[in-house]
Amino acid sequence: MKQSTGYSLLRDARLNKGTAFSLEERKKYGLEGLLPAQVETLETQMLRVNEQLNLIDLPIHKYSYLTNLLETNETLFFNLIMNDPAKFLPLVYTPTVGEACEKFGHISRRLRGLFISIDQKDRIKEILRNWPEENVRFTVVTDGGRILGLGDLGICGLGIPIGKLALYTGCAGVPPEFTIPIVLDTGTNNESYLNDPLYPGLKHKRVTGKEYDDFIEAFVVAINEVFPKVCIQWEDFKGVDAIRILNTFRDKVCTYNDDIQGTAAIATAGFISISRLMGKPFTAQKFLFLGAGAAAFGIADLLVQKFMKDGLTRQEALEHIWMFDVNGLLVQSRADLADYQKQFAHKGVFTNDFAEAVLQVKPTAIIGVSTVGGAFNQQVIENMCRVNERPIIFPYSNPTSHSECTAEQAYTWSKGKAVFASGSPFAPITYEGKTFTPGQGNNVFIFPAMGLAIFVTEATRVTDNMFIIAAEAVAEQVTIEDFEMGLIYPQVKDILKVSLNVAVRVAEEIFASGLARIEKPEDIRAFIKSKMFVPMYKSM
Repeated sequence: MKQSTGYSLLRDARLNKGTAFSLEERKKYGLEGLLPAQVETLETQMLRVNEQLNLIDLPIHKYSYLTNLLETNETLFFNLIMNDPAKFLPLVYTPTVGEACEKFGHISRRLRGLFISIDQKDRIKEILRNWPEENVRFTVVTDGGRILGLGDLGICGLGIPIGKLALYTGCAGVPPEFTIPIVLDTGTNNESYLNDPLYPGLKHKRVTGKEYDDFIEAFVVAINEVFPKVCIQWEDFKGVDAIRILNTFRDKVCTYNDDIQGTAAIATAGFISISRLMGKPFTAQKFLFLGAGAAAFGIADLLVQKFMKDGLTRQEALEHIWMFDVNGLLVQSRADLADYQKQFAHKGVFTNDFAEAVLQVKPTAIIGVSTVGGAFNQQVIENMCRVNERPIIFPYSNPTSHSECTAEQAYTWSKGKAVFASGSPFAPITYEGKTFTPGQGNNVFIFPAMGLAIFVTEATRVTDNMFIIAAEAVAEQVTIEDFEMGLIYPQVKDILKVSLNVAVRVAEEIFASGLARIEKPEDIRAFIKSKMFVPMYKSM
């Protein structure tokens, strides 16, 4: 490919250095006069960006500024994230990305990613080849059917793949040139979008059934032909679609669903961490879910496998997991259960009161995946305290407005006894003179590391055992000091170190399982580090 020069070079996000181009480079590539005289360092540019961000009040406006930076100077963007992930992750992903997706059609910007509509089903390979990179190794794909807890956002959901892939790079060093965000446009059932002249997607109801499934299959076949080593991560599909798509392709191509498997892994990591730090076996845990969708069953299935790995039979493992859906507690007497729900239905007295279900089931942990804000009310938390000395409270729904309870509520209503983690970030809480730092069960501790391991090994498949190993690797990195602060996950500021450690463990499993396309290196850690993206300007 011919080297960009002049104005075009300054518009190439991958190669652009802005004011950091040397005098020699400015002469060589026709940049003289297009830049001010001062040759600046990357550090100076970062100071300017941070100063500009400090002048912006609203997170959504900070998001827009950072998104523009990603489109103009990748190195500077990723340097910012990698140097202060705790500051920037909430701005480039959850919770801010939810609002960004809702307003996607009303924000004027350079579009990033691929849009593939169902009426292009027979030309998917041609469309994929329009992408400028020829060796795509990782894609995050959505159809916008269920964006976070916000519902059907159609192609406005593309903000999620863009944000996720930014974290693959920023939190684990997956080189950005090997990634591509994709949205599959099958229509939308969001009436406000259908009536919005600024909605940029197909203006009809979602296509469903066989026509939808045929489109998904055509996409999978096409992308694996155009990019033979690609891994597909499915993101924010409706629960029934998410489960069906994953089950259809997981044994055929390299693919996984972060909403199902990544969420399951980070939740499992939290429970492993708590068990270890409390000095209790994992098999002593008992779980009650609020919500029985794709995320709930993903977590539950992985918990079952972890229980079995730790010595329980499958039936014994199932007895440790209870669920509560929109109609109430899943018990065997209910006649309205789907086949996939029946394995988690137990003998018991039916109730449609979640607080009462807590007293009946006596779980050590409650897990909120309902997207119903405030569902873990004071009575629920107090009942958890009645049956546990240290109740485990996990409101996992995103964004923050959909969290089943806040950190302040959990600590206050439990009188400081709760072991708390959430899907969205909460600020530290002081209760009776003690400051708690709420844990965030953020998939960011799982999926970037998983992506890095898959990338470096050129894995052919993704297995559930890889996610169990990732969960164990995350849990191992939590210290007693972290736990005493209220943390059950590593600190986000350490995400690059955590991701490397997790990637090493997952890569070892990939090699051991015979799923790698390459030979096992003598030093896996050194090999992985050599493949990681480092956001530094290179001489041209």
